[in-house]
Order: sequence, then C-alpha cells, then structure tokens
Amino acid sequence: MTKFSELNLNPKVLKAVEEAGYETPTPIQEGAIPPALEGKDVLGIAQTGTGKTASFTLPMITMLARGRARARMPRSLVLCPTRELAAQVAENFDTYAKHVKLTKALLIGGVSFNEQDKLIDKGVDVLIATPGRLLDHFERGKLLLTGVQIMVVDEADRMLDMGFIPDIERIFSLTPFTRQTLFFSATMAPEIERITNTFLSAPVRIEVARQATTGENITQGVVMFKGSRKDREASEKRKLLRAMIDGEGEKCTNAIIFCNRKTDVDIVAKSLKKYGYDAAPIHGDLDQSQRTRTLDGFRDGSLRFLVASDVAARGLDVPAVSHVFNFDVPGHAEDYVHRIGRTGRAGRDGSAMMICVPRDEKNLADIERLVQKEIPRLDNPLSSGDPAPEPAAQETEAEPRKPAPRSRSRKPRDTEKAADAPAPAPQTEVAVPEPKAESPKPASRGRSSDRGPRNGNPVVGMGDHLPSFIALSFEERRAG
Repeated sequence: MTKFSELNLNPKVLKAVEEAGYETPTPIQEGAIPPALEGKDVLGIAQTGTGKTASFTLPMITMLARGRARARMPRSLVLCPTRELAAQVAENFDTYAKHVKLTKALLIGGVSFNEQDKLIDKGVDVLIATPGRLLDHFERGKLLLTGVQIMVVDEADRMLDMGFIPDIERIFSLTPFTRQTLFFSATMAPEIERITNTFLSAPVRIEVARQATTGENITQGVVMFKGSRKDREASEKRKLLRAMIDGEGEKCTNAIIFCNRKTDVDIVAKSLKKYGYDAAPIHGDLDQSQRTRTLDGFRDGSLRFLVASDVAARGLDVPAVSHVFNFDVPGHAEDYVHRIGRTGRAGRDGSAMMICVPRDEKNLADIERLVQKEIPRLDNPLSSGDPAPEPAAQETEAEPRKPAPRSRSRKPRDTEKAADAPAPAPQTEVAVPEPKAESPKPASRGRSSDRGPRNGNPVVGMGDHLPSFIALSFEERRAG
C-alpha cells in the first residue's frame, strides 16, 4: 500500500500531513499527486468525499515552496464554485503549508474589497477565489493573472450548474498558455468535456470511480409520499420528515436536510425549531457572516440539523455527518450524488433518505438511471397514523371559493318548468291587448309619451316608460 512518504512531497509538507493524522493517500490522491509534481496537466474524476482537495493542495505547496510572489501577480490560482468551498480550500492550505512560508488570499463575496486588495498588493503565492469576485478585482485593475503558474478548477460540474462556465473560459484566457492546469470534477458533462479538450494539454486522466456513482458505504432509501389534500401536502411532508428523523433514533447524531428552494429552506428550518429540533438554515441569500456562524456551529457539534440549499451540497467537509435527508428530490440527477456525498466521508458509514411526491417521480427515475441502480423504497413511518382523506363532499367545499354564476343556479329550475309547460306557438307579430276600461293608467307627470303609445295602449314587454319615438313604429304598424 502506498504511503505519502513515497510520493516525493516536500519534507515540510509530509510533516504537516503526519501531524494532521494521515499516512495513506486516497485513490484520487495516489493517482493525481505524482503527475502533478511532474508538471503535467491532470483531469481528476472522483465522487465527493474522496480527498480531491488534498490531491491538488499537496503538490501545489511542494512546487510553490521555491520562488517568491510579486505584488498583484499571484503564482497560483484555485477557482471554487461557492464561498464555503473556497474557505475550506484555504483551511487546507493553512493545515498543510504551516511549515512552509507561503502567502495566500481568499477572494469571496460578502467580504470587504479593501481587505482583499491589501493582501493582493503585498503579493500572494496562492489565490483562492470564486469566479465572480476574481473578475471584479481584475476589472478594477487590482489584479494581474499573467504570473499564474498553476491553475486549479475544483468542482467543475458545479461551476456548470451555477452558470460559471463563461467566466471560467474568460479566466483561462487571462492566464499564461504555459500554465499547469489541475481540473477536478465529480461528473463529466459534455460541456465540461469540451472545456478540458480546449484548455488542458495532454492531461493525465485519473478516474477512481465510475462517473456519478454513490459511495458503497452510504445506505440509501426513498419514501414515496402523497398528501391527503393538495393544501395539506407541505405540512404533512414536514411531519413525515420529523417522523423519519425520530425513526433513526440515536443513529442520527447530526444531519443535513436539503431543499430545492431557498424559501423552503427557511420554512423547514423554522418548522423543525418549532417542534424542538436544533436546526438552522443556510442558503445563498444569507449574509456571509451568518453562513459562517451556522457552518461553524454545525462543524463543532453545537448545531444538530443544517437545512440547506444546493449552495452547501459542494465542498462542505464535515467528516462526521451521519445522515442526509433530501426533503425534495433534486431537479438535476447529478445533485443527488453531491448531496448524499456529504455523509459517509473518510470511510465512515452514512445514511441518505429522500421524500418523493408524485410530481417528482420523473426526477427520481433520472437519478436511478444516473447511478445505475434502484434506490430502495422505505415504509412510510406515518402510514398508520396518516390523516384520513376528507369525504368527497367536504373536499368539494374546500375547493377555491369562487361564487357560481347566477345562470348556473337558475338553469335547473328553468329546465324543470320548461319540461312541464307546452311549447309556445311561434308569433309572427306583436300582440297588443285592449286596455281594461275599469282601471285606466294615469299619465305619468302629464307626459303620455313616457308610458306608451299616444292612445294609452301599453305595448307588451316595453314597460311603463316607453320613449315616444319607439311607440310611433308600433302605431304605424297598427294603422297599416
């Protein structure tokens, strides 16, 4: 079995690795470190939780130990899709480079530009950044990328999902053609394949697992769920989530709960807290300081449940996550691989459970097609205590309360009367009955023209206030 001491790493780097408690490299580290140290381009494909970060940080520190940084011209560049992953990569550099005099800067959103400018002005060996913030500094004239010797793209497929590929292509064009590129991804979509063919030069391909596979040490399952009524589905789904957590008992020491939408992240976190569960949300709309506090609490064990959007699906390295609950079936099948990769890390066992409603069954089929196996169906823990569906009559009353048109309610009565009455004979002319002598109608305010023809005969259907110019047509007809 290969050990880190056999990989030609800098002795000071080896010392830091040993102090961190590692002796044996993971397959992706064993495959990627030797060619990286030789200066070759590397294309690494491995599922999350396999140690990809160390597979590029260790050779980078070894190669950068010789040389000196210049102001505004970083010697290496690491691109990450999210702030959390960028911060985590920075922590890895601090861990493994503590015996080597290297400087670094972290360029992420939510942090003051001024502090980041000061670090860049001094000159940094390692620049770790998200694409957007990096380009912001470049466009402000605070950064030059012509001195980059090593460029790393981490979680490239997540970059694709987040729409960063145009930014990545632009950043590639700003770096020297002679740079060394280390490119890592969990899956290889066609667009990712195109970029590697364009910007990597004869890369050494390291694929330690089948593309888009899930760890064998992760127990998976899905509960097929249908709400009793559409307006109750969301609350019953949250009740099911609590029952699933309770059903795991002491085995569920902590968990990440993934939702597809940021609004649902807030709602689920608030609901769990209401029922006594120690939970907090994390998503892209929160302040960076709040996101950092929440993640720190989850890492140190003071927070048990982290309710997250896919912003936390990548790069969140908490080795002891016991469970992942997918409150929603992810819309992209690849996201399922990354979500459940948050558990079962560093060789530990993990559990991943999912709730699937009828409208998500197509997405579930896509996931099973991607991972090339069927996800076991789990019994609904609420099956015996589920609220019974409402009777049909009550369900009808609960429909949207729109008043029915008047014509609807009158039609049945009119139809019944019409069925009993004989059909009326067709009329060819308007009948004008003779007035009754005993009850002549007085003129209305002295104006005979307001009530009908001048001779006082009312016209059927025209009411008491018939304008005189209409009455004339009836008088002419009678005279004819």
